[in-house]
Amino acid sequence: MNEKDIWEIIGKMTLEEKAALCSGKDFWHMEGVERLGIPPVMVSDGPHGLRKQDDKADHLGVNESIKAVCFPAGCATACSFDEDLLERMGSTLGQECSAENVSVLLGPAINMKRSPLCGRNFEYYSEDPYLAGKMAAALIRGVQSWQVGTSVKHFAANNQEYRRMSGSSNMDERTLREIYLAAFETAVKEAKPWTVMCSYNRINGTFASENRKLLTEILREEWGFDGFVMSDWGAVNRRVDALHAGLELQMPGPCPEDDAELVRAVQNGELSEDELDRAVERMLRIILRYEQAEVPQAVFDREADHQIAADIEKECAVLLKNDGILPLRRGAKVAYLGGFAAKPRYQGGGSSHINSTRVSSALECAPEGVVYEEAFPADRDEWNEEAVERAVRAAKDAEVAVIFAGLPDSFESEGYDRSHMRLPDCQNELIRRVLEVQKRVVVVLHCGSPVETPWADEVPAVLCLYLGGEGVGEATDALLYGDANPCGRLAETWPLRLEDNPSYLNFPGDEDGVSYAEGVYIGYRYYDKKKMAVRWPFGHGESYTTFAYSNVRLSSEGKKVRVLVDVTNTGAREGKETVQLYVEDCTGTPGRPVRELKGMKKLSLLPGETKTAELELDDRSLSWYSEKLHGWYAATGTYRILLAHSSRDVRGEVTLTYFSKQRIPLHVHRNTTVGALLADPRTAPILQEVIEKAKSVLAPAEDAPGEAASEAIMEEMSRQMLFNSPLRAAQMFFGMSKAEIDALIEKLQKAVDA
Repeated sequence: MNEKDIWEIIGKMTLEEKAALCSGKDFWHMEGVERLGIPPVMVSDGPHGLRKQDDKADHLGVNESIKAVCFPAGCATACSFDEDLLERMGSTLGQECSAENVSVLLGPAINMKRSPLCGRNFEYYSEDPYLAGKMAAALIRGVQSWQVGTSVKHFAANNQEYRRMSGSSNMDERTLREIYLAAFETAVKEAKPWTVMCSYNRINGTFASENRKLLTEILREEWGFDGFVMSDWGAVNRRVDALHAGLELQMPGPCPEDDAELVRAVQNGELSEDELDRAVERMLRIILRYEQAEVPQAVFDREADHQIAADIEKECAVLLKNDGILPLRRGAKVAYLGGFAAKPRYQGGGSSHINSTRVSSALECAPEGVVYEEAFPADRDEWNEEAVERAVRAAKDAEVAVIFAGLPDSFESEGYDRSHMRLPDCQNELIRRVLEVQKRVVVVLHCGSPVETPWADEVPAVLCLYLGGEGVGEATDALLYGDANPCGRLAETWPLRLEDNPSYLNFPGDEDGVSYAEGVYIGYRYYDKKKMAVRWPFGHGESYTTFAYSNVRLSSEGKKVRVLVDVTNTGAREGKETVQLYVEDCTGTPGRPVRELKGMKKLSLLPGETKTAELELDDRSLSWYSEKLHGWYAATGTYRILLAHSSRDVRGEVTLTYFSKQRIPLHVHRNTTVGALLADPRTAPILQEVIEKAKSVLAPAEDAPGEAASEAIMEEMSRQMLFNSPLRAAQMFFGMSKAEIDALIEKLQKAVDA
C-alpha cells in the first residue's frame, strides 16, 4: 500500500477514530479501524526474549506470559562486541515474533550505564554510546529482517529507577548529545527502527513525552526517523502537548478521556486536524507494513532457539582473570559451591522477565564426579554455618573449587536502584573461608552490573557470565572446561568501589531531579582522565590463548579513513580477539576525554594464524558536540589512533592529521580572554604581535635586582595573569588606551569573520 492509499484511508476516518488510533486498544494491542480494514496489532516486551501476554497483562513481569526462550540480557550481549552475533539474535527474535503474530518487539533498551546502581542496568548495553549504538543497530536489523518492528527505548536519559516517572535528568547540551543521545542516533540512522519509545522522565525540566526538541527536531528533522513514537507505559503527562511534541501513540489503552481531549482540542482549534492526521499516517504506515509484509512461514522452535541462546552466551562471558587455572580438566576432582551452580540467575526482573522454556544450570551440565555443596542460597543473603563448613571441606578435598556467586533477584530489578555494589555478605565470607584451605579457586559471577570484589587479588580466576539467558548452564560448562574459549570484553568499567564512580555525588538526586554534573565523563572517560585505578577496565577480557598486533597503517578512501592492523594468534588454542579502536585528541582542545571508542572488529583465529582487521573512521569519529556551533566539530591537528585490547591496553597506534573546514564562532569583546584568542589560529598572530611589542613593559629591566628563581616566578606569574586576563586589561598590561583596545577588538573580529 502506497502513501496515496494511506491518505485515502485517513480521509474516510472520523475525528473520533483518528483520536482513538493514537491510543492503545488494550495493554498490548494498538487500536484498529475494522470497518476500513485496519486490524488491531500486538506489541510485546522484551529486549532479550518474547514476553507475550494475553490475559492478566502487566508491565513489570508479575503475571504469566507464554513459554519463550530467554536469551542473554543486554549486559551480557554487549560484551560480545559482535554486531553479527546481535543481528543473529535479533533475527531469531524476529522469527519468534512473526510466529506469534507480534508486530513490534519492545526493545532494545540502550540507555547509558551512568551508575552501577541503576536497577535496570542489566537490560542496558554499555557506558559507551558507540558500543551501545552498534549493538542496538545490529539487533534491530535482525528483528526487522522478519518484517517485525522494534521500539528502541527509553528515549532519553532514563538512567535510574528512582523517581523515573517524574524526575528530571539535568545536563548541558554537549553531554546530552555526546553521551545520552548518541546511541539512539546510531540506531535510528543505521537500522531505521519502526518505532521509538519515549521515556518517563523529564529532561532539563520537560517531560520526554512533551519534548518537541527531542521527539521532532532531533529525532525526525535531524536524524530522519520515519516511524512513530510511542510512550512508555503510562508516560504521557498531557495528551495534547505530547501529540504536539511528536508522540503519536499513547500506551497502554484504552484511554477514552485522552481520546476525547484530542477531539476537543481539534474542535476548539488548540490542535490542527492536519497535525492529528500526520500522527495517524505515521502509525498506519507501520501497521500496514507489518500486515502486508511477505515473509517466509515463521517457526518458533524453542529447542533450537535454546541452543542459540547457549551459543550466544559463550561469546559474551568475560574471563576477568586467569592465572593459569582455567580451563579445567575433565576428570579432575572439582567442587561446585554456591546456590547459583544449581539455580543460576540468568535474567533480570521487571518488564523483560521471560517465562523460560527451560533453564540449564552449570551443575546439571557438569562432568560426572563434580561435588556440589550449596553453601548459600541463590535467592537471599543467608548464613548457614553447617552448610558453609560442608562447602569448605569439599573445597579442601578438591583439586579446584569453583564458587558460583552473584546478585540475588532482590538485589537488582526494574523499579528500584541498588543501594550498594556489594555481593551478599554470605558469599564474600564463603570465598574468604574457602581461600584459607584451597588456593585453586575459580569464582563464577552471575550479575547484571559490576560488583565489588575484595577477594579479586587472591582468587586465581574470575569468570563473569552477567545474566546469561536460559542456556547459561551449557555455556558455563563449555567455558570452564575449554570447549569454548572466552572472548567477551567488558562493556563497562568495574570500579574498585562504588565511591569511585563519577556519578557518586549526584545519584540518584532528589525529588526535583538529578544533576549530571560529571558531564561527558562517565565510565572509562572519567577513570582514564583521572588516571584512577579500577578493578577491570572497559574492554577488558582474557582468553585461553594470546594475540599479537603488528603493522598498523592507514588507507584513505574518499571521506573515510581505513585503519588496518594485523593480528596473530600466538597461542596454542583457537580463539577470538576483539580489536578496539580508540581516538585520542591531541589538538589541545580542552574538555576532551583521553580516548574514546570509535571502532571494533572481532576476529576468529586458529593457532599461528594472522588476519587483518579493517576499521573505518570518518569526521564524526574525531568530533565533539559544540554548543556554539550547534553541531559536531573536530579541530585541525593531530589525532592518535589506538588499536587496543582494552581502554588501558594499547597494542598499536598510528597518527592522523586532520584539517577542519569548520570554525567555532567567536565574538570578540572586551572580556574575551587573551588565552582564548591565542588558542584560536585566526586571532593568535594579531595578538602575538601586540604582546611582542609590549614585552619591554612586561619584562623586568636588565639591571633589576633579584635572583634567577625569583625572576622565573615573576615571568611565569605574568604569563599566567596575561593568559587569563580579558582584553580590557590591555590597558594595564600593555599601556593601551581604550580607543586602542576598541581598535584591536575590531581588528580581531575582522580576522575571525574573514
